[in-house]
Amino acid sequence: MGAWQTNCWLVWIETDALRPGWVIDAGDAPEPLLDAIRTHGIAVQAILFTHAHLDHIMGLEKILAVVGDLPRYAHPLEHAWFGDPQMNLSAFAEVDPVSVSAPTHTLSEGDELSLGPSRWRVLHTPGHSPGSVSFVCDDAKVVIAGDTLFAGSVGRSDFPTSDPAALDDSLRRKLMALPDEYVVHPGHGPSTTIGRERLSNPFLQ
Repeated sequence: MGAWQTNCWLVWIETDALRPGWVIDAGDAPEPLLDAIRTHGIAVQAILFTHAHLDHIMGLEKILAVVGDLPRYAHPLEHAWFGDPQMNLSAFAEVDPVSVSAPTHTLSEGDELSLGPSRWRVLHTPGHSPGSVSFVCDDAKVVIAGDTLFAGSVGRSDFPTSDPAALDDSLRRKLMALPDEYVVHPGHGPSTTIGRERLSNPFLQ
């Protein structure tokens, strides 16, 4: 969605009459996401962030205006970025400086989050940014990977706060440790699978 074509994810429990759900990443133009919330009648419970670059956070206030002041989760290394245009990189983009509501909760390696009967675990996958995280649901065989892993590519590691060695470690030691059949939903571009990326991603050969 928006100028950066950021993927924002809406996860909900279809079998629950209340349709509880999460928003994962706010994007920069969240109107399609808000339309989906209304269309499907999702009762959003929380907003989770894979990381705090501008294209993943700048739509937050528009979302909060619709769903209310809900819990917001991010890795503590990036909590301050939500109000810091230098750190969230909006100071270097052709947009107004981005300063949005801060997270209310932290996400750390090994945390487990529950949405109805589904269980999601948090992987700290730094490299693209120091507080990047991925969300894994083993029952659904899904990983929401933010800007760490893409179909046929990986996240940029040339920003001032990026770390190429940490990115490589996150990819090889954490994401590639998942089974081949796990579907990867990235922060940009089409979805893929762990097996496909293990076999053909040029950055993982």
